[in-house]
Amino acid sequence: MPGLCDLRDRRVGPEGPSQGQTGGRFPMKILVVSQWFPYPPDNGARLRTYHLLKHLARRHEIVLLSFTRREVLPEHVEAVRAYCAAVETAPFRPFHPARLRALMGLFLPRPRALTDTYSPQMEALVRETLHRERFDLVLASTIGPTAATAMYVRGHRGLPRVLEDLELSVIADRIRNERNRLQRRRLRLTWWKLRRFTAGLLRDLDGCTVASERERDLVRRLVPGYRHLAVVPNGLEPERYEGDFGPPEPDALVFPGSLTYCANRLAMEFFLKQIMPRIVARRPGVRLFITGQTEEVDLARIPLSNNVVLTGYLDDVRPRIARSKICVVPILTGGGTRLKVLEAMALGVPVVATAKGAEGLEVRPEEDILLADGPEAFAAQVIRLLEDPALHERLARNGRRLVRERYDWREIGQRFEAFLEQVVVEWNDVDIS
Repeated sequence: MPGLCDLRDRRVGPEGPSQGQTGGRFPMKILVVSQWFPYPPDNGARLRTYHLLKHLARRHEIVLLSFTRREVLPEHVEAVRAYCAAVETAPFRPFHPARLRALMGLFLPRPRALTDTYSPQMEALVRETLHRERFDLVLASTIGPTAATAMYVRGHRGLPRVLEDLELSVIADRIRNERNRLQRRRLRLTWWKLRRFTAGLLRDLDGCTVASERERDLVRRLVPGYRHLAVVPNGLEPERYEGDFGPPEPDALVFPGSLTYCANRLAMEFFLKQIMPRIVARRPGVRLFITGQTEEVDLARIPLSNNVVLTGYLDDVRPRIARSKICVVPILTGGGTRLKVLEAMALGVPVVATAKGAEGLEVRPEEDILLADGPEAFAAQVIRLLEDPALHERLARNGRRLVRERYDWREIGQRFEAFLEQVVVEWNDVDIS
């Protein structure tokens, strides 16, 4: 198969890849700088990174430089090396607002989290890797609002650079939902800095992906006319969710999300304070299973009861979801698309969600999912679904079909690959049609 350098005598047309266009037209060597180490793929960020790398590795050579947020075992590194030619890591420095560097960041024009979490080790890894090897593309996988990984590739202008999964709506939603006046002012300052920084960053880079249409619209308002911008939604492998995971448990609800993530914690505070008591009043035997880690979480802020079960970290969350009657997703803030919704649907478990919880998904209310935003309406939808077997069956059937038809990582990966290839050929001024 010819490489990119063999194709430089042609030109490319003005249009990006069409909706149905798939990748794999020529091999590339790609440097990936990742905010999250992709293995084990046990949360939304790791799952997205893992599946996109796995797809790209089918035709391209991948070198991975990744931050780590917890201990990475040798078997984890070996699992990633099955898809990557080389893997190197640097420890992630968590953001601490009271640290001196974070306080100094208040007087700088960029978000202070970028100042506080800056890693000289990662900067050196990127610089040395690009000096030592030749690449066709650099992919900065950020999965969040600060685009932190893009800082380490921004100055390397000798090859195309793409920012993967920018999420701006996280801060915008926090401003809208914040009731404390002082905190809202601080968030607005952060938003001002973030918009200014991101606009300059995107003009320096050669492409950007987002996980939903709302995120795409935010980027377009930030940088009007930005050329290389693609929606790459989250997905899953439908076949992994087939089979028998055990019988459903009566009146069992599940929220598959770690409370260590702010959006999940806020969702559970809202649900347990304002929604759960309404459900328990009608269905006293109802139980809510909350999966995921709780380390360093102030559980005193969350009104736990005998109707709530904290499962802790689960190596495999599928059986817990599959044995539940309903998956609740009362998300109030955050960006991207909800893998927890897709996983529940793939397992045939109906979902009740807020509009924010279903954001970015092509779902039909009353056919694929039930939606409600207020506490009374949300509780009513849960009770209705527990008491209506025909509705339960219809949502379960339609949800499975939706995931198979629209959210298979294989198809999403092909569109992602086509987008990256288009960025590369245009940057090199070639035509491979």
